[in-house]
Amino acid sequence: MNGKVLVDTNVVIALFAGEPGVVERLRHSEAVFLCVPVVGELRYGAQASARVESNLSRLDQFARALMVLHCDPDTASAYAKVKFGLRQKGRPIPENDVWIAAIAQQHDLTLLTRDSHFEQIEGLGVELV
Repeated sequence: MNGKVLVDTNVVIALFAGEPGVVERLRHSEAVFLCVPVVGELRYGAQASARVESNLSRLDQFARALMVLHCDPDTASAYAKVKFGLRQKGRPIPENDVWIAAIAQQHDLTLLTRDSHFEQIEGLGVELV
């Protein structure tokens, strides 16, 4: 695993909550990235919250501070490999998580997450925080 990380939705939520372990782990990362599926999940959560505008503003400010990785044809190829590998194992995971894993693999990033199901994806660097 390397010092360049992609943060999963649940890690961003923990960061926003000020969880010391997550804050410290990100502080020691060489580079921190977001991806479009994570931003979408976070925006959905903000829309469903009691403080829509402040949560969207906080998310937008956070996203502007980081590089947000988008999907492209190479991502689609990585997605197909991840999803097919999970299908062969009979171990499906949520669809957005397949995209998140594909983006992490495509960019050779370690995925910081709290979801252990990512560990079943071959070739994906995963760190549970």
